[in-house]
Amino acid sequence: MIRLAQEKDYDRMVEIWLEASIKAHDFIPSTYWEDGVSDMRTVYLPQSQSWVYEDEQQQIQGFASVLDHHIAALFVNSQLQGQGIGSLLIRFLKTTSRKLSLNVYADNKEAVDFYKKHGFQVEEETMDEATFAKDLVMSWTTELYTP
Repeated sequence: MIRLAQEKDYDRMVEIWLEASIKAHDFIPSTYWEDGVSDMRTVYLPQSQSWVYEDEQQQIQGFASVLDHHIAALFVNSQLQGQGIGSLLIRFLKTTSRKLSLNVYADNKEAVDFYKKHGFQVEEETMDEATFAKDLVMSWTTELYTP
């Protein structure tokens, strides 16, 4: 089930974010992610609108956060990746907006392929100033793709 996130969900969301970020971004030192835990919990999650995916036992197993039609975060429990939770979250987000954008590291090939599979197109290549990794700006609009 997908539902709107509440502040009480933040600890679990940050736990999923940290574990998945370290796993997916082995080209960035894990300390970068660990140093961001506090900001994720107290700044980024509160300023965005987030939805969580809960399993049958009402355990949060993934989430997506959006700020001004920009997907700021989409993360799934590392042990459940590839089972369709991310796709459910993306399809849900597409029902809330006619256009979406996001940033993804180019070296995170699985994520890039995932977003392409869901109709996102690369609009721009940039350099993330914090990590010096190549960053892709991707976008989707209803005119480009129908699920």
